[in-house]
Amino acid sequence: MFNTFKALSDPTRLKIIEMLNQKSMTAGEIAEHFDMKKPSISHHLNILSQAKLIYSEKKGQYVHYSLNTTLFQEVLRWVLTFKND
Repeated sequence: MFNTFKALSDPTRLKIIEMLNQKSMTAGEIAEHFDMKKPSISHHLNILSQAKLIYSEKKGQYVHYSLNTTLFQEVLRWVLTFKND
């Protein structure tokens, strides 16, 4: 779970997650929304992948990234265990 929160602690990665919540995208499509080089975007995507927050799927010559909604549901369930009654 620590990797999940560490991955979510960066504003760039949060923006990527927000974008992937709308639709699956390639690294190039994601990079168009940021003022940084593609290797930096790849680094952020790698961290999100290692935390299992996103999936990657090769389609032809492109890799498409999508949100792992199952993990987000698990994290939300865990966070809600701390709510006060």
